[in-house]
Amino acid sequence: MRAPLISLVGLLACTHSERSVRIAPASADSPPDIEDTTVETGDTDREDTSVEPEVIHFAAIGDYGNGGSAETDVAELVAGWNPDFVITLGDNNYDSGSASTIDLHIGRDWHAYIGGYDGAYGEGSEENRFFPCLGNHDWASGTVQPYLDFFELPGNERYYSFSKGPIDFFVLDSDEHEPDGRESTSLQAEWLQQELEASDAPFQVVYFHHAPYTSGSHTSNTYLQWPFAEWGVDVVLSGHDHTYERLEVDGIPYFVNGLGGAGRYPFETVLPESQFRYNDDHGAQRVTASNTGIRLEFVNRAGEVIETYVVGEDPG
Repeated sequence: MRAPLISLVGLLACTHSERSVRIAPASADSPPDIEDTTVETGDTDREDTSVEPEVIHFAAIGDYGNGGSAETDVAELVAGWNPDFVITLGDNNYDSGSASTIDLHIGRDWHAYIGGYDGAYGEGSEENRFFPCLGNHDWASGTVQPYLDFFELPGNERYYSFSKGPIDFFVLDSDEHEPDGRESTSLQAEWLQQELEASDAPFQVVYFHHAPYTSGSHTSNTYLQWPFAEWGVDVVLSGHDHTYERLEVDGIPYFVNGLGGAGRYPFETVLPESQFRYNDDHGAQRVTASNTGIRLEFVNRAGEVIETYVVGEDPG
């Protein structure tokens, strides 16, 4: 189900939005002022409730797992938010998904969220609070067995679903090695449609690695341009391009979030769907959700809120 309001706040001069961010003229020495705006997007059939909504807080990181200092900076940023859980948008273990590097590249900075963790860097979480998706670097050796051994995830662990508070999450494997396919007619897509049809949560969020739409150097992965909005998805998250970008496709937001620690990428040809772009520094998304809205903020590792985007009513 989709919410009735989407509000946007862009906070840096690199903001780009044709439709819903107003930018005042700027001098050569100062960035433009960007004002809040609200866009009406139609009616909703989401049930109103007078009960205090359950609120969850989580972080989304992408293209992070190389063991470098930027990854550690992002991990420290996220730890300061004390999130309920963390989701990843792929490329968890550069360069080849090897068993010999997985603990350094993931466990060192993220072990506190990982259920069943038995690596070298401290205690894990009694309950799993780390929900990754597979990226091309995780598949680079032709197998993801180190990943499957390292994590305890639902379903077949390559793609799966889980629920937290007001959101049902659907995690896909967008890599070419996925045995059940990655096209909109694949077995994986059939699974997703069935899961979405069965979902009665206020919000449905889908995430995976390869961006279906991006203005970055990898260019759009057209085989992943599934009819997500038609199937009932509210938010789509991906990585692969090491940038931050928000796009609007079929009335719902698509995010590219690949600034978790690996080297940053430039923007190339800007898509007409692109609403906001940033690649000046590494960072993560801080997300708050209630049964009436989702607030997504991209925050760089210096703690600056680069963009805030709200679906539905701002949960604060």
